[in-house]
Amino acid sequence: MDAFRKQFIKELNPHSKVKKVIAVMSGKGGVGKSFVTTSLAVAMQRAGYRCAILDADITGPSIPASFGLNNQTYKTDKGIHPTRTKTGIQVMSLNLLVENPSDPVLWRGSLIADMVTQFWTDVYWEDVDYMFIDMPPGTGDVPLTIFQSLPVDGIVVVTSPQDLVTMIVEKAVKMAENMDIPILGIVENMSYFICPDCHKKHYIFGQSHLEEICKQYHIDHHISLPLDSKNAQYIDKGKAELMSINMDEILSSILQID
Repeated sequence: MDAFRKQFIKELNPHSKVKKVIAVMSGKGGVGKSFVTTSLAVAMQRAGYRCAILDADITGPSIPASFGLNNQTYKTDKGIHPTRTKTGIQVMSLNLLVENPSDPVLWRGSLIADMVTQFWTDVYWEDVDYMFIDMPPGTGDVPLTIFQSLPVDGIVVVTSPQDLVTMIVEKAVKMAENMDIPILGIVENMSYFICPDCHKKHYIFGQSHLEEICKQYHIDHHISLPLDSKNAQYIDKGKAELMSINMDEILSSILQID
């Protein structure tokens, strides 16, 4: 991280310890960004690393529901303690702080950005090897503030096969380049469907443009995830840690961070 960027970074809670910070972002909503964030954290925790998820998607937080978490945060002299999943993943989300998670968040962008920053400065993150930030969709004020205020070590971009999304994901890639944060990989979600009868791949949202984008922007690591009803059911039931998804290509890129 260069000296210019360092001067804007907010200090971590003095009692916390976070080694690496990975932002998971998308150029638009509806591509499964939170699903990928959850999958990466579950896979990395399963590999023996201590993981955390900072849910920065304040207006549409879905991480707690994926793990079946309720209001279980509490405060001590060290700060606000995040909720832990069954396997020990630390999670902080606005939905864990409000009385009714279904109430809409009617906040302006500056207030949302301040809340995300407080998740970094006021929460007690205990010995985290890899923190995954579930970013709000798009490339507006809040993502910009997060990239300027938190020491993000790398970005994973999430996309889907549609042509329009190809254009939008390029905006996310260019934003990362402008912020001088390395792109660790691109995940194309809902890339295809495997028929349970004939076992063939069907590209129901059209053919992938993933390799074209990766070649254009010199991104070495990328994976395509299928539509999988079983994993979707695990998420819906709050049992995300039972999912079985091969994220090795992206995990290897994350593990190479200096």
